[in-house]
Parts: sequence; structure tokens; C-alpha cells
Amino acid sequence: MFASSRNTTYERLEGGMGPNRASKKLPWKKIAIGCSVLIGLVWFFGPRGAGLPTPGLEDIYPPQENIPTKTQPNTALDDERPPTSAPSVIPTSPETDPDPLKTVHCSAPHASHLPLVQYALMIDAGSTGSRIHIYKFNYCGPSPAYEYEVFKMTQPGLSDRTKTPEGAAESLDVLLDEAIRVVPASLHGCTPLAVKATAGLRFLGAGKSQAILEAVEKRLRGRYPFKLPDTDGVVIMDGKDEGVYAWITANYLMDVIRAGSPKDVPTYAVLDLGGGSTQIVFEPEKGEMVGGVLQEGEHKYELVFGGEERVLYQHSYLGYGLKSARESVHRVVEFMDGLRAAWMNGESGLRRVANPCLAQKTEKEVDVPLADGSKVKVLMAGEDVGSFEACNRVLELVMAKDAMCNVKPCSFNGVYQPSMMDAFPTGKILLLSYFYDRITPLIIPSSNGDQPHITVSMITTLARHVCAGPSSWVDHWGGYPAVIDELQDRPEWCLDLTFMHALLGLGYEFGDGREVALGKRIEGTELGWCLGATIAMVGGGEVRCRA
Repeated sequence: MFASSRNTTYERLEGGMGPNRASKKLPWKKIAIGCSVLIGLVWFFGPRGAGLPTPGLEDIYPPQENIPTKTQPNTALDDERPPTSAPSVIPTSPETDPDPLKTVHCSAPHASHLPLVQYALMIDAGSTGSRIHIYKFNYCGPSPAYEYEVFKMTQPGLSDRTKTPEGAAESLDVLLDEAIRVVPASLHGCTPLAVKATAGLRFLGAGKSQAILEAVEKRLRGRYPFKLPDTDGVVIMDGKDEGVYAWITANYLMDVIRAGSPKDVPTYAVLDLGGGSTQIVFEPEKGEMVGGVLQEGEHKYELVFGGEERVLYQHSYLGYGLKSARESVHRVVEFMDGLRAAWMNGESGLRRVANPCLAQKTEKEVDVPLADGSKVKVLMAGEDVGSFEACNRVLELVMAKDAMCNVKPCSFNGVYQPSMMDAFPTGKILLLSYFYDRITPLIIPSSNGDQPHITVSMITTLARHVCAGPSSWVDHWGGYPAVIDELQDRPEWCLDLTFMHALLGLGYEFGDGREVALGKRIEGTELGWCLGATIAMVGGGEVRCRA
């Protein structure tokens, strides 16, 4: 069902480098010194948010939380499933499931050696929190067919530096207790469980992260009845797998890549933005690539899914997640401010730093990471310098668009990526995770109920309004107090939105008019890498229930 060409090595991830490149640290001091004049000009002579264009409300459309899918029930991963009459009510949760030990889709499994239902657990140990996905599958066909999930999360994540390894492991108890509640007791021992950590643990270094992983595995094996795989049960996941699994999840739920799905339906490009890293995965449109092939390298991911061979482009940019981007911007701004005369804030005693990536008239205390590993606390202030244009110029430095490109063309930071105009000119683009969380609260519902048409330029417009500060918020969202509430006490949303625009426009070079879709879940199921990874785990057949 699932095959790939992969080359996973932990050592290449733990040092803060992407999975597909040699180690490359951003030369902050060299960049900052070389561009000090530029930043100074930006701050003192650049735009100050005045004269912002004011689109009518009809120019901003609300994204759908549940992206439309086919109306037919979920099917197996192949087309050998015996025909059954469609159930009148399809369960979407344990509360609506008439019998968690059975399925409404059939009365017997496809073959005698298969279980009727199969549960599986996947814990996403991310940089900002840990999340459990409790999935139910059925074997009405020869491959597992997804039915529904239960989701729960806890914060902070395993990488929280205030925790000991044992404390980090204990933080997962609340998630596993939820699994004990949801999964029928008779199936506990044959329910596979995996813990896959992402960018947060990659940044800790080999020693600290390995100690946490060992403590987690010890606690899970000693305290809980679920089945950890013999290998890769508790691991740091390769960034490229994270992106590819997210691509599988989205296109599977959209009924694009299942066996039996309509042929010649273009797949979605999936762009996932986490706290520590961001991923892009897409299948080049047939006939659009020069020679019809990608350049060889680890960005090329060969996949067999639903009986069809596919070739994907993927890359995971470690250090370009939203949390990491904030730290990078603050570090550049703080260093630049240190080259000028600093003055002290009389009330807090902290050094006050004018930051163009904070909304005007807002401020926030920030711990800025320094090159030697220490941190300095400063008071970042948007004052009257915060603006989309000025922040975007800072992000041009952080994005390293002009970095050496060994294999052309490149997106940013010297990473090879075929031109989206050539390789993916018409395909649909799906934005996940922080893209969704930051943009959707600011979208004003259209008065006529039209389907959303969100473009890259609309993200620019939102960023301009947010960066212009509270007076602009009232001007443009005064009739929507929920939007104002979202922006209160969150001055870095200016930075967040500007960074997202920089990824799409400067980095991936999508045009201003390119439409994008924002996704959180489909039919109650969280989008992201977890379902794709679980399908691969369950489809391998290593652990199957015998109720």
C-alpha cells in the first residue's frame, strides 16, 4: 500500500538543519551589519502604515473549516471492497457510534484473518504541545478504511526546557488516559501506538532529546496496555515524512488518491506551517515539468498509494516555523538596535527596541536568543514603525532569498524547488496549521454567502491592517468585536501574517492572484500528517486486533 524512498538520519536533524541539506546556519551578524543601513532607512524613512488601501468587505471571503469532499462514505484504500448498502447514519465519534466494537459499513471483515475494526493511536509531539489522535478503522475491504477520530491536546510540548525527561513523559498521561476511555477495553492490547516528535525535539540536541524519548518509551511500555511497534515507536520524525504524510492525509480525505478515485483529478499541494518548521509537498502537474521529471535528490519522494505510483516534490524547512521565525526576526531587530544608541524604559527597566514587525502602538517583552546560546529580555515596541512593508524587508533577510543556489531554481535559503509557475501552474493549494489559525479569525463573512476565494494578495491586505495597529483594527473590524478580541494583546500577529505572506510570495513565488484554501479538518478529522502516518502504520499489518 505504502512505499517510499527515504534516507532518515537523526544526526542531520538534531543540529538545526533541514533533512535534505547540509548544516547551514544563518550568518546573523554578517547579514545584520551588511544591511544595517537598509533597516535604518526602512525604520526612519519607510512607510508608516498611512494611506493603506481599504478594500470593501466584499473583497474578503470566509474560508470553510470543512473543505467539501465527496458525498460518498469513506472507502477502503483499494477497489476490492465488496459492495454494501450505505448506512443511514455514519458515526463521526464514539458518542454517535452504536457499537465501538463493530462498524455500520459491513457485518463481517473482508477476510477471516482480518479484524472487523481496528483502532490506532498517534501522538504528535510538536514544538508547542502534544496531541493524540485516536483513529477507528474497519476492514470491510482488504485494507483499513478510516471511520473517525478523537482528538485531545496538552501544552507545553515535550521539548519544554522546564521539564525533566521523566516530567516530559508524564505530560502524556492525560492523552493516554483519553485513549483508555475511547478504545474498547478488549482491544487495548492490539491497538498500535506511536509517538512521533517533530521540530521541537530536533532543536534540543541529540543528548537531551534522546533522554526524553527513552523516558517516554519506558513510561508507555510500563504503564499502558497499548502496543508500541518494535521499531520507530517513539522517534523524532524526519521532516520530509511529516510533509508527505500531511499530503496523504489531505488528498486521502478529499478522495483524490484512494484506489477507485476519479482518474486525472489533480492533487492538492499541501503547505503545513508548524512552530519549528514548515513543509511544502506537491505532485508536479503532468507535462508541466521540463523533461517530465524532477531533479534527483532527497526532495524527490516516490510513493505508491492506492495502487498508483506517484512522484512528489517535498521539503521541510527546519527553523522556518512560526515560532522560529519570530525568534529570528527578534534576533535581527535586537542586534540592529544594538548598533544604535539604546535607551531604557523608565517603568520596566528593560531596553526598549523599536520593532517594525509588531503592530503599531503595541509592545511585548521578548526573550531574544543570542548567538552564544543565552537570551536577553527586551521590550519590543511597534510604536509608529510597525508596518507590513517594513516588516517584510526584515523578513527578506531572514528568508535568505539570495542564498547560494547550487541546483537551480531555488525557493529560499538555497533550497532547490522547481518553479511553481512551471511545475504547479493550476493546481489547488491547501494551507494547514498556523496558516489556518492565524488567517481565519480575521476573515469577515461575506454578506451573500458566496464560497471563499482567498488569494495571496488578501493575506497582504490583512497583514497591512493588523500591522497598522488598534486604530486600523477598529476601522476595518469595528463591527466584528470577535476579531478585535483576537488581536488584543497579540502584537506579533503582524509578524505572523507578514511571514506567511513572505513564505507564499517571496519564498514559493505564488502570484498575488493565486487562490489558496485554508484547512483545519474535513468531516471532523484533523488535517495534518497524523492520519497519513497512521494509515501507513496500520496498513503494515504488524498489529491487528482479535476482539
